[in-house]
Amino acid sequence: MLKKFFVSAVSAAILLVGTVGGYDSAHAAGAAPTAIVRDNLSKYGLKKDVELPVTVTSGGLSYTLEKIMIFDSTSSEVKQLKKLYGFQDTGYLYTNPKYFIWTKMTLSNNTKQVLTGSGNTIANTIYLSFQDGQMLDPIWPMNKRTKTNDPEALWGYSLAPGQKVTSYLGYGYNGSFNYFAFRMFFGGYVEKYVVKQ
Repeated sequence: MLKKFFVSAVSAAILLVGTVGGYDSAHAAGAAPTAIVRDNLSKYGLKKDVELPVTVTSGGLSYTLEKIMIFDSTSSEVKQLKKLYGFQDTGYLYTNPKYFIWTKMTLSNNTKQVLTGSGNTIANTIYLSFQDGQMLDPIWPMNKRTKTNDPEALWGYSLAPGQKVTSYLGYGYNGSFNYFAFRMFFGGYVEKYVVKQ
């Protein structure tokens, strides 16, 4: 009986970390893959017009949004993410955002040059929007500041031609939810609505 309880408790912990962390729970548990929860947009009144993952490409750069989860900044999930990755806690937005947005994305370099940058570079290249005039601000995983191309939480990246990285980015947000789109500015402009206005 005690053994069964222990196994259940461990499985529950793995599922929680898999929901918010940098890996899939089914893989971590050694179980057969199950349906992947890619978003919780409906919780915030957003009805999807297209399903994730969604990709935009411009100028040889490709960005795929794999997952997006919206959490109240005081939630247990956010507390766990802060504990795991040491998200910065200086500045008003970083200490008091209403929401913490946790995204899984893939960045692919199809140019002929090496592309380097950080989560801030991505935030200035790909804009995620839930409301006109309201921007998401990246929040940095301080525990990953010495890492490049880290698959759990992205601080910095360096991609050779043909190389890609799949990782997680966190954002703070204080606005409301009217639609959901993302736009890329890289050698041109392209946008994709997941939830139309």
